[in-house]
Amino acid sequence: MSLSSPTSACSSSRCYSSGLSLPIGFRSSPINVGLVCYPKRHNIAARKLVVACSSSSSDPLLVKAAKGQAVSRPPAWMMRQAGRYMAVYQKLAKKHPSFRERSENTDLIVEISLQPWQAFRPDGVIIFSDILTPLPAFGVPFDIEDVKGPVIQSPIRTEEDLKRLHPIDFEKLQFVGDSLKILRQEVGEHAAVLGFVGAPWTIATYIVEGGTTRTYTVIKNMCHTAPNVLRALLSHLTKAITEYVVYQVEHGAHCIQIFDSWGGQLTPEMWERWSKPYIEEIIHAVKKRCPDTPVVFYINGNGGLLERMKGTGADVIGLDWTVDMADGRRRLGSDVSVQGNVDPAYLFSPLPALTEEILRVVKCAGPKGHILNLGHGVLVGTPEEAVAHFFETARSLDYQTVFQNHIPAEKAESELVV
Repeated sequence: MSLSSPTSACSSSRCYSSGLSLPIGFRSSPINVGLVCYPKRHNIAARKLVVACSSSSSDPLLVKAAKGQAVSRPPAWMMRQAGRYMAVYQKLAKKHPSFRERSENTDLIVEISLQPWQAFRPDGVIIFSDILTPLPAFGVPFDIEDVKGPVIQSPIRTEEDLKRLHPIDFEKLQFVGDSLKILRQEVGEHAAVLGFVGAPWTIATYIVEGGTTRTYTVIKNMCHTAPNVLRALLSHLTKAITEYVVYQVEHGAHCIQIFDSWGGQLTPEMWERWSKPYIEEIIHAVKKRCPDTPVVFYINGNGGLLERMKGTGADVIGLDWTVDMADGRRRLGSDVSVQGNVDPAYLFSPLPALTEEILRVVKCAGPKGHILNLGHGVLVGTPEEAVAHFFETARSLDYQTVFQNHIPAEKAESELVV
């Protein structure tokens, strides 16, 4: 598929509460925003896409919220919103059983990424991919086995192993760039297209351990027995991931999320040494080259790291569901946006309970700089009805109603840092 290249410039601890119940008008079907559904694969035409790293009044709602700008309601999307809980995805997966095929074929990536957009109209459309997808492009081949998951047959643990690494080759990742271009064209400015990467430490855990692990003993031991090798690996990953972020922005991503999925497995002191500096380097480089692209930063199990996460320079800090949103807001202050943090298990609850929890999270997050999301990815088996209800509730919210008879937004913002 030949696609033309884009151009790029590359409060207090209490919750906000009005004391009033919020009347919510639910819609029985997704909002019609005037977009056509994803066309049949053979009808996808090459289109010229212009991407600018500059602020615009036409920025999608999610981008505005990420930048801390005034919006009428919190934008909403879900981590893992495209995937195994959707019947349409399950049907496609039976036809294409290989995850590598589904996540490395442009037509399939676009189709899967747009499945939740067509069904629920979230405010963010994240590319269907994996944090390990770019590994072969810089010298680390991997397989995905049904039981074990990701498997790297030749882990990198010595100086000799480091010689297998090379600069990232984007010819091997063209399917990512092409997919982002098409997604940007399909959703227009009605939703933000999100790209994502894994943080260097998290990617290194797979490369060093040889796949998934529950103990992280090999890589943690390397911190003491082969620190120079580990630093060299992390530095190489940092350069590759930085280029991969810029590549995604240049090909259509409005916003980038960095997942340090296993950063929470480190003590705070070890995270400061072995993860944070490399994330800071990525964010600093991205801000220099694409200064208007918001960066969201998420760690699973981040309650002990919030203040340290803020120090990376990320625009948005994602909170998992174990962190109280009001406490997270108090600790982070008003000069950074937040994302989250409904417990994914609430999607298995009665819908009124889900509504109540969404309202609680929104009120605790305050009337500015909040992206509504789950505190982790959508769980397998989640009822699609609940996902639809989540987004319908989000669209029905209005900050003026939620916070009526409450403190003005400017005062609310100042109280966040008390």
